[in-house]
Amino acid sequence: MSRIGRKPINIPAGVTVSVNEGVVTVKGPKGELTQKVHPNMTVEINGDVVEVKRPNDDKLNRSLHGLTRSLIHNMVIGVTEGYKKELEVNGVGYRVQKQGNKVVMNLGFSHQVIVEETDDIKMEVPDPNNIIVLGCDKQKVGQFAAEVREKRPPEPYKGKGIKYKDEVIRRKEGKAGKGK
Repeated sequence: MSRIGRKPINIPAGVTVSVNEGVVTVKGPKGELTQKVHPNMTVEINGDVVEVKRPNDDKLNRSLHGLTRSLIHNMVIGVTEGYKKELEVNGVGYRVQKQGNKVVMNLGFSHQVIVEETDDIKMEVPDPNNIIVLGCDKQKVGQFAAEVREKRPPEPYKGKGIKYKDEVIRRKEGKAGKGK
């Protein structure tokens, strides 16, 4: 029994949810998101509640039930509150600054690394060592943050690089000296 799939999704004020030919559309103050739903799943809107139903207890349908409900729930949260990922830049001389809709990063390379915002992903730089990635689509925010982190992933010896705010870098010991 899918416990997550059976939970109804409450629709907050200012958000509209519509289902049309297997495509769920959620509109809210932060934007609009659409998601194609598997044909086995049925999405019903009853007043200010969305429910996801499955036809039977086959293994595929059980796994899709919770997934579909979670995706729709994430869309509702995304258009109301939005999602954010915080990145931290560690290293001597490593710094970040925002110029218009671009973020310019000095990451110890001979050149500057420039990352541009997209239509649905925004970036903030509160100080030279932090980057905040904002958006209403959870998957796109996570993917964009991973791509920014990939520009200079943290290394295990000194911990230099771009890491998530809550990420813990497992440090390694340096080269051992000659034994005497």
